[in-house]
Amino acid sequence: MSNGEDRLNLLTDLTAKAQAAGADTADAVFVEGISLSHAHRLGKPEHVERSEGADIGLRVFVGQRQAIVSSSDMSSGALAELVERAVAMAKLVPEDPYCGLADAAQLARDFPDLDMCDPYEPSAEDLIDRAARAEDAARAVPGVTNSEGAEAGWSRHTLAMAATNGFARTYSGTGHSVSASVLAGEGTAMERDYDYSSAVFAEDLEAPETIGRSAGEKAVKRLNPRKVETAQVPIVYDPRVARGIVGHLSSAINGASVARGTSFLKDMMDKRIFPEHVVIVDDPLRKRGLRSRPFDGEGVATARRNIIDRGVLKTWILDLSSARQLGLATTGHASRGTSSPPSPSASNLYMEPGPLSPDELIADIKSGFYVTEMIGFGINAVTGDYSRGAGGFWIENGKLTYPVNEVTVAGNLKDMFLNLTPANDLTFRYGTDAPTLRIEGMTVAGQ
Repeated sequence: MSNGEDRLNLLTDLTAKAQAAGADTADAVFVEGISLSHAHRLGKPEHVERSEGADIGLRVFVGQRQAIVSSSDMSSGALAELVERAVAMAKLVPEDPYCGLADAAQLARDFPDLDMCDPYEPSAEDLIDRAARAEDAARAVPGVTNSEGAEAGWSRHTLAMAATNGFARTYSGTGHSVSASVLAGEGTAMERDYDYSSAVFAEDLEAPETIGRSAGEKAVKRLNPRKVETAQVPIVYDPRVARGIVGHLSSAINGASVARGTSFLKDMMDKRIFPEHVVIVDDPLRKRGLRSRPFDGEGVATARRNIIDRGVLKTWILDLSSARQLGLATTGHASRGTSSPPSPSASNLYMEPGPLSPDELIADIKSGFYVTEMIGFGINAVTGDYSRGAGGFWIENGKLTYPVNEVTVAGNLKDMFLNLTPANDLTFRYGTDAPTLRIEGMTVAGQ
């Protein structure tokens, strides 16, 4: 494929052939990706990898039946076979009363410039230099004794979509990244930590030296950890793990889970589930956002939404299928690949910051636990019960003191949401983001 117009012409032709072969309606997607990465360890390059790939997916509807077929072969013969297989499969599968394309009124019409594509494509030498600078800075931190390496990467992806409802559009996005992971200490007393940065534009990346130095300092601070007694104390989540709390909310309000009745929040629409000062936003239109998109996986218009507004749950995360099951309108949150039907997924999801600094947030804690690492996935999606392994630092009299590991933090997400306070240090680093969070009344299970 030479350009976006060629891709869209191919997809439009493919859906027309599907209709000629017996499909009532159809849509098709083209996904192309290019990536370049470099790994550097102990001062030496380990590998440079480049990958390129493209896939096409065709979804056809015969009545209330749908089938999806994908291929990486773009030849005319392969695409003719793709159409034939898809229509034949759709005639055999069970009916799905909730499947189908978007109505014309639901389709995206305006496509704002989201500044998603960096024209700069780094060379292998650029990435080698970026990774080397990160690892050198990490290994220069006193106390660092070994390295798991540093990595630098770049990628560009393109998605094109066309459907028989008249939608035809394409967009591209880029990503740059740098990371470092090192060890401190000796023998069985070694500790590991890491840091990384990712951005749509290279100019928005944190400096490799900053990432490396941060990784080294984090590893050294974790040396000589202690265990603590089981207690019920305030828990403070570092931003890199606080985002997991927002992620658990995202899973619980996913339309597919709500429609199945498997979410602990399924009966909480328009009810307060956070304190009044908490606002959580999903913004697919944020410029240079890691998960920005001008339209969703079904061609539906996307929009900024307050998922939680003044503590109240205001919307589910819906695609067309889950919206139809719930008797609602889609929220434009469909995501898809080439080989499976769309499913609901958040975009740039974040909790707005509060008024207090992290230091102010912990200043009145006599005993508490500051969490920097989570282990395991002990979340019960049906009940909200929460139990995960954790590591971090003990808080005494409002200060971080000694490192702690081999403990479990436990509670219930309903209670955790209601007893949560955000700090003012929100930064956009992951796609799902949160500032430092303090949660009252949780249990630290130690020795």
